[in-house]
Amino acid sequence: MQKKLIILGGNPETGVLVDIAESMGIYTIVIDPNPNAPAKKKASETHDIDGFDVDKIVSVAKERKVDAVLVGVADILVKPYREICEKLNFPCYATEKAVEAFCSKDGFKRYCEKYGIQDIPGIYLTNDSEIKKPQNINYPLMVKPVDSGGGVGVKICRDDEDYIATVENVLKYSKKGVVLVEKYMDTNCDDMAVYYTFRNGIPYLSATFDRQLTRLQGDSSPIALGTVYPSKYTESFVKEVHPKLCKMFEGLNVKAGVLCIQFFVENDEFYIYDPGFRLQGEAPHIHLNAINGFDHRKMLINYAFTGVFGDDDFPQKNDYKFRGKSASSIWILLKGGEIDKIEGVDEIKSHKNVVFVVERFKVGDTVENAFLGTERQIIYRIYVNADSIIEINEIIENFKNTLKVYDSNGENMILEWLQPWKEKDYIID
Repeated sequence: MQKKLIILGGNPETGVLVDIAESMGIYTIVIDPNPNAPAKKKASETHDIDGFDVDKIVSVAKERKVDAVLVGVADILVKPYREICEKLNFPCYATEKAVEAFCSKDGFKRYCEKYGIQDIPGIYLTNDSEIKKPQNINYPLMVKPVDSGGGVGVKICRDDEDYIATVENVLKYSKKGVVLVEKYMDTNCDDMAVYYTFRNGIPYLSATFDRQLTRLQGDSSPIALGTVYPSKYTESFVKEVHPKLCKMFEGLNVKAGVLCIQFFVENDEFYIYDPGFRLQGEAPHIHLNAINGFDHRKMLINYAFTGVFGDDDFPQKNDYKFRGKSASSIWILLKGGEIDKIEGVDEIKSHKNVVFVVERFKVGDTVENAFLGTERQIIYRIYVNADSIIEINEIIENFKNTLKVYDSNGENMILEWLQPWKEKDYIID
């Protein structure tokens, strides 16, 4: 009999998870309040239910005789995922402590402090708080809801008037009614991230990567233009931060799952921020599958049914140095407007170094102004791997000359291109 899997969330990145499950012969049931959610297009069955309506989802699971539940690429749904699995007695990688630590910015800040991990200086404000500026932190400030992702509700403030109005507005984006106000880590910082796999209670560092951000969108949240693997900071991260994180993971009793954590690096100091205890929009798992030969999507799907995460040969396959290869994710961000014409995308898809392309828009779609400053303005994420950073840079330049996206006035819609990486930072002697 065909196994049934509920997948929570309907964004395009979760759609790829649905495709994988369907290719494994699994009957997928996607739950998302949006009837037109992209992940619903290829699912066996869909329901227009809010992912936070735990009791209703549990009822659907019982009524449809579902065998397992899994969260997609959505931070805010990890908590209800855990509650649903608990009520159904299904395997769930998210423990109560891990949800508290990784699924809200305030919980994460608290645990980082407990384990001596440097985070970004800041304060919390609630609906009942007096709106005041943090002491000893100067403008600009970053204001963000503690429980949303993808850049939603995030804004940079540069004076008192802007700050007060922003806090009042951003509070509306938080289900908990809490915002985090932090020092804005500006263009003098580098931005990097690490990606962990947890198997049988052991944390494995699976990938490190550096990010380039666009700064062309005023005071909205800076969005990535792309990434490169492994990070130029890999060695210092493994020495300075990895041991502290492992102690935190042990204290949280994390047994299974995947976790991405981002850092700013300023004057060789790592400032931790923004964990994601689920598959990522950045999708490091695509590079890991192509280079190291294990697929986190299949591992999570199998875990949902069995409670077993990965095969016994996983430790041998896992290599955060990517076996001497380089990889890059190239994000194509669009300006607002209606897409009238796209050129070159088929040529890019057939390129020998391209592993996968995530598509979020097509001709005729409109990039709304509300999407700008969030990951919703991305049309493509292009995943490439190569033998060297030099080859990665050649590919970026090639794609820049190949891909064109025009609006109805014939104007270029691509916001900004990923710049070539500084080769001397990534060439290992």
